[in-house]
Amino acid sequence: MTPVPQAIDYFASERILQIAWSPEHIGRYPTKYLRCACACAGCVDERSGIRTLDPQTIPEDIDITAIEPVGNYAIRITWSDGHNTGLYSWEHLAELCPCERCRP
Repeated sequence: MTPVPQAIDYFASERILQIAWSPEHIGRYPTKYLRCACACAGCVDERSGIRTLDPQTIPEDIDITAIEPVGNYAIRITWSDGHNTGLYSWEHLAELCPCERCRP
């Protein structure tokens, strides 16, 4: 079963999206890491699954300008480069979690 975030906070000065999956499990996602992991049809070829987004085209100082919930399963992030078509499902975010528990 995919975990559901208990809290989502954005720390703009650090460019970190923080997700509390539980009190003992906190994921801190750098913005460039998240932007490069967008799985929308504009960033990943729908047929082949090959990533078409070149990470080198994403600025190091990419910022989140808005976060909105999508149902009870995802968030939509609007990025400072204007991109906002990707949905970040709880499952996708859990798979991407960069914490020590998930990425030893």
